[in-house]
Amino acid sequence: MSKIICSAAIRGAQKIVDMAEASYEEALKKYGPEQEVSFPNTAYYLPIIYSMLGAKVERLGDMKDIFQECRSLLPAVVTEDMWLPYLGPALDAGMATYFAEEMYEAIDYLNSPDYYTKTEDPTADNIWLGAADDVIFRKRGVEFVDGTAPGFAAIVGSPEDPEVASKIALELQEKNLYIFMHTESDGNFMPDLLIKNGVQVGWNTRLVPFGKRYTSVVFSIGFACRVAMAFGGIKPGDSRGNLIYNKDRTYAFVMPFGQVSDEWYANAAGAINWGFPTISDYAIPEILPTGVCTYEHVVSDVPHDEIVQKAIEVRGLKVNVSKIDIPMSFGPAFEGERIRKDDLFMECGGGRTTGVEVLISKEMDEVEDGLVTLDGPDISDIEEGQNLPISILVEVAGREMQSDFEPILERQFHHLMNYIQGIMHIGQRNIMWVRIGKAAVEKGFSFKHLGVVLHGKLHQEFGAILDKVQVKISTVQEQVEEVMELAKQVYEERDLRLGSMTDETEDVFYSCTLCQSFAPSHVCVITPERIGMCGAYNWLDGKASFQINPTGPNQPIDKGECTDPDNGYFTGINEFVNQASRGAVAEVSCYSLMNNPMTACGCFEAIAAMLPQCNGIMVVNRDYMGMTPSGMKFTTLAGMAGGGMQTPGFMGVSKHYMTSKKLFKAEGGIKRVVWMPKIMKDEISEKLKALCEHEGVPELYDMIATEEQGTTEEEILEFLKEKGHPALEMETAMG
Repeated sequence: MSKIICSAAIRGAQKIVDMAEASYEEALKKYGPEQEVSFPNTAYYLPIIYSMLGAKVERLGDMKDIFQECRSLLPAVVTEDMWLPYLGPALDAGMATYFAEEMYEAIDYLNSPDYYTKTEDPTADNIWLGAADDVIFRKRGVEFVDGTAPGFAAIVGSPEDPEVASKIALELQEKNLYIFMHTESDGNFMPDLLIKNGVQVGWNTRLVPFGKRYTSVVFSIGFACRVAMAFGGIKPGDSRGNLIYNKDRTYAFVMPFGQVSDEWYANAAGAINWGFPTISDYAIPEILPTGVCTYEHVVSDVPHDEIVQKAIEVRGLKVNVSKIDIPMSFGPAFEGERIRKDDLFMECGGGRTTGVEVLISKEMDEVEDGLVTLDGPDISDIEEGQNLPISILVEVAGREMQSDFEPILERQFHHLMNYIQGIMHIGQRNIMWVRIGKAAVEKGFSFKHLGVVLHGKLHQEFGAILDKVQVKISTVQEQVEEVMELAKQVYEERDLRLGSMTDETEDVFYSCTLCQSFAPSHVCVITPERIGMCGAYNWLDGKASFQINPTGPNQPIDKGECTDPDNGYFTGINEFVNQASRGAVAEVSCYSLMNNPMTACGCFEAIAAMLPQCNGIMVVNRDYMGMTPSGMKFTTLAGMAGGGMQTPGFMGVSKHYMTSKKLFKAEGGIKRVVWMPKIMKDEISEKLKALCEHEGVPELYDMIATEEQGTTEEEILEFLKEKGHPALEMETAMG
């Protein structure tokens, strides 16, 4: 702990205990030791003392022992040549501070009975409410248990600008927190500024002006102690239980504004005992290592427009977005909705225009939670039938976030956007496709609503790992292409993570049933050497997804016994697929195009199809719009390979799978591939050449035809004969 902070906290605690004890001695002479003392209308005596020590301070004379406890807790003042492990002494000084301040405030209730209103809301001539009585506490305290109010901000002092004060208060209210306000900075009291700015304060708005002195901070901490005793089952005197309960359950923090005095340092040190950190706008020494608090203990010099978000982050409070604020209906009931031609207003991606979506993790200070931006034309700016390019870049940050989780979160875009009534989302990565229905446009749909949905639902579903989400959407071609380049780099890095893993080295594969809303019988099986046909999930992604959500769409599959290594039949896979497809698919091969090929929903990056005359296999990617040697374009082929059906000779594949050693193993592997579009061949050229080299046919790459050699089977056959393609000498694949 910072020696500067420790020194200041101990000095402040000494001053406060001295001040409180002097007040006690005067009160003792004036009222005598039998004088009753309390915070009005509460059964918790002086709640911090009661919860920590189990001591019932009912009369002035009861305070004598507590002052002795304060003196025993107070460490020696830190000197230049005195070195200590600072955290422990500072925490003790902070606890002594709260004991002394509680007694000071209780004595002042005797001396100045009308100093506080003792009401729920300010009165016409007094804004300071004082300690919450039991009626208020019972009414409000339960909210700290049921999650309605996750915690509170203990404001010490105030910003100078009423607008800034109002903005900070509103931000805290939007996080469902209570705002407990204490003391002043340079003559500015925060509740005064709020009232002048037309903001209503009081318990009903969660903007609670507790007291105009710094000693009133004990009303905030005491409230937390009472919650633990009343609703958490923590017994009076169980100090450890009370501190742990509040650290784990009450998301509170101290937010001082302006220069920090020794007395404020002492109060901040006291709050750390409960795991409540301090986040300040003033340049004070920081205590960044974790220890008592969940994360940092003291963070300083935070700009006013960032201070609320920083406090939320440091305290570890997870944002809970309870309502998705969009004009359309929203929910799982709309996930399988189709937007047909007659219902269509416009579309993005899917080969019609450039489309890409990607999620990347960033540092905490690089993400502004809730920020949704749109560059380029919105729906209201275009005519029906006018299609636009689109990029959706989601940037997230979280202390528990890992780069391995990125594709799992990204894959959620599919069903989250499909939850919007009147919106249809297909595919992912750079083959994503969004169709916007006329009904959604009539209700006021904006592209920014996609960002609102992604922000809210990612927080809801992945709050354990996410702290911040921001969404940047563009419908400007140049910007979309910039995001596309970024995305391709991200995709490539993800695909390289598997390293040397093979299907033989792992006993567990992973399922993906995310697309069953469109194809109820479809079950994708992801192995180390076979990425999901959408291209978005590899084996590591499936593993990470299961860690995040054990009941989600990616389940472990014990592969069981391999009964046919060439076709890729595994007993465990067949059992799982049969059950997960509800009996629609009894058997599936992992490595064959012809024998029980894997099913697909329609989100595949490419389609493989048999060319009988060529005794080979062609592969066509979604971006290719031309004719193929099969006599069908991609859209027609998709009907053969999708819908959760098994159609021998037709199968959805990912681009990455095209460079796998298990590719079409039952049919002879890469040697069977005879045609693919040039755009796809160029995209995977390096990896494809490496696979050809590995299989002992380095010349094969140049033997694979593209549309430049022909788009009919006859044209391709002539090219294959000219090149001496090995597929012509292989056993007939059609069986």
